[in-house]
Amino acid sequence: MKEFLEFIVTHLVDHPERILIMEDQHNATVSLRLTVGEGEVGKVIGRSGRTAQALRVLLSAVAARQGKRALLEIVD
Repeated sequence: MKEFLEFIVTHLVDHPERILIMEDQHNATVSLRLTVGEGEVGKVIGRSGRTAQALRVLLSAVAARQGKRALLEIVD
């Protein structure tokens, strides 16, 4: 799931080399912590949080196919 998120986010930001994604799996839950470069968190969150919400929906769909639940935290 980490690679899936990385693929999407690298196309949203200006400096994809600054992206850091930490993935932790606990039983039926996958926790993802997305860190982006300074000043780029707005590009990942989007207007009114719509981009972040879309990311969460996509990750939830991928996780559900694996019988898991996904949590996404976005930080800068």
